[in-house]
Amino acid sequence: MCGIIGYVGGRPALPILSTGLSNLEYRGYDSAGVALTGDALSVYKKSGEVSELRGILPESTDHTQGIGHTRWSTHGPPTDGNAHPHTDCTGRVAVVHNGIIENYDALRAELADHEFTSDTDTEVVPHLIEAELDAGAEPKAAVEAAVDRLEGTYAVVVTIAGVDELYATRRDSPLVVGHGDDGTFLASDVTAFLEHTRDVTYVEDGDFAVIGDDGLTLYRDGEAIDPAVEQLEYEADAAEKSGYDHYMLKEIHEQPRALRQTISGRIDADAGTVDVDVDLPPEYIDSIEEIQIVACGTSNYAGRYAAELLESAVDVRTTVEVASEYEFDGGRDPWRTLVVAVTQSGETADTLSAIRRAKRAGARTLAVTNTLGSTIVRETDDSVFIRAGPEIGVAATKTFASQVATLTLLAVHVGRARGSLPYGRAQELLGSVRRLPNAVQAVLDREDRVQAVAREYADSDAFFFVGRKLGFPVALEGALKLKEISYDHAEGFAAGELKHGPLALVTEETPVLALLTDGSRPHETLNNVKEVQARGAPVIGATGTDGDGETSTGDGYVDVDFPVPETGALEPLVANVYWQLFAYHVADEKGRPIDRPRNLAKSVTVE
Repeated sequence: MCGIIGYVGGRPALPILSTGLSNLEYRGYDSAGVALTGDALSVYKKSGEVSELRGILPESTDHTQGIGHTRWSTHGPPTDGNAHPHTDCTGRVAVVHNGIIENYDALRAELADHEFTSDTDTEVVPHLIEAELDAGAEPKAAVEAAVDRLEGTYAVVVTIAGVDELYATRRDSPLVVGHGDDGTFLASDVTAFLEHTRDVTYVEDGDFAVIGDDGLTLYRDGEAIDPAVEQLEYEADAAEKSGYDHYMLKEIHEQPRALRQTISGRIDADAGTVDVDVDLPPEYIDSIEEIQIVACGTSNYAGRYAAELLESAVDVRTTVEVASEYEFDGGRDPWRTLVVAVTQSGETADTLSAIRRAKRAGARTLAVTNTLGSTIVRETDDSVFIRAGPEIGVAATKTFASQVATLTLLAVHVGRARGSLPYGRAQELLGSVRRLPNAVQAVLDREDRVQAVAREYADSDAFFFVGRKLGFPVALEGALKLKEISYDHAEGFAAGELKHGPLALVTEETPVLALLTDGSRPHETLNNVKEVQARGAPVIGATGTDGDGETSTGDGYVDVDFPVPETGALEPLVANVYWQLFAYHVADEKGRPIDRPRNLAKSVTVE
């Protein structure tokens, strides 16, 4: 959840660290800091955004090694003292850390003769290293011994005064090394150094990395190994705003391209088949009795959408679990259960824990993710990449669309392999997927209209999103987007549930945003629209259209009509782009920090 950047090389480190922290600010924004390494350490840290830190940084230094951090608070409030890096009593060891050290109370008690200056769990690490150094250990051995004492999840990077190396290791929290022509980079996310190199090595759990003038030396099980180097497929400008005011708006507009990347080369339209490059043996596919989807937040809603399609296409019971609540129980046969983890980052702690429970039970596992080299890819039996490109905004947008599209392709693949999905229905679903990019672009072309509506309703008391069938997860996702970035009260409901309680909250000041498209039982939902209108609530409808592009549902029943191009079962997914734009412009009208909403971070790597 926090962001880490490190550098060793031939260039001044400070500008590289400062820019890297800006690139990582979406991962943590409570405070930021850097430690520059020479004969002594120079440590600068400040609560608030990276811009606050820049106010106390020197204009330039000769240091060519250092580490930096953007913090998302877990232990202790966002203060200058709690900001990373943390140091030992002497100021010769500096540490940045992502994750939670569960046994820090016990370790801190052991270190009672040391002086602590923060409320954080992280601060025990430099003091442990200090104790090892004082006992005569060499720097690498001192760091290894200290890390061996830690319980919990972590990515730890250490720099020591007078030592021309960085030391790093991880457990359940990501770290990636970048190999550049002018130095070596270390970060929690490739976006930290993408403008410098696309050649990377992913550090695996338990690995110990040493970054020096000669580059990376990687140890696994105590032995030096040849690190695998991969080349990233996207360019540095993919992680820039490209003229948009916010990353979120840029990523909303990137959805047509992201969707084209998702489906490119995967569909055989004539055969009605799909190649998603998974190794599911035919006899295993035939044996599946249940598909379980585990995910959190937006990924969970993508899973809910896909579950409707999977159950009908594959003719197999499909359930969706919030990953943090998941247990493999209920007498299920592990061999006949496929557990699908949906996670944008591939590092979501709750989803990883769920997958590990499923694997311990003996179930086959499959990941749907956006991130090559992520932990979820290494720990599951198979993986499918959504290929959406980097997403920087905390509120997920293009990855939601690409997750649903990818899961739809997976549904067709498994359904056709099982013989449960007829050719005609497969053609219909694949046609919907292929129409997605143009349909989404048609919605984006109406952004001015959405902005005007958002401005009109921005001061409402609350917002209710409703939908049925495939429209229900989109209602949940639409409400989540609005509450995430505008801080307004927003809720998503199955439309039929309004009359079972939520209708008591409906007033003239609570707009209802209704899904009235194919796949969302629009004519039944119209009855619920009439119920809220009878209570004076304004209704904003995302409505289906006929072959001429004219509204075919909701005409005359909604106060604001957003037409959705014909896309079959994926029309609610296209309608969701209206809800994304609406949320963005409501938040922008209120002056919210859209890319860095309070209390939230992009990749949730703690449970």
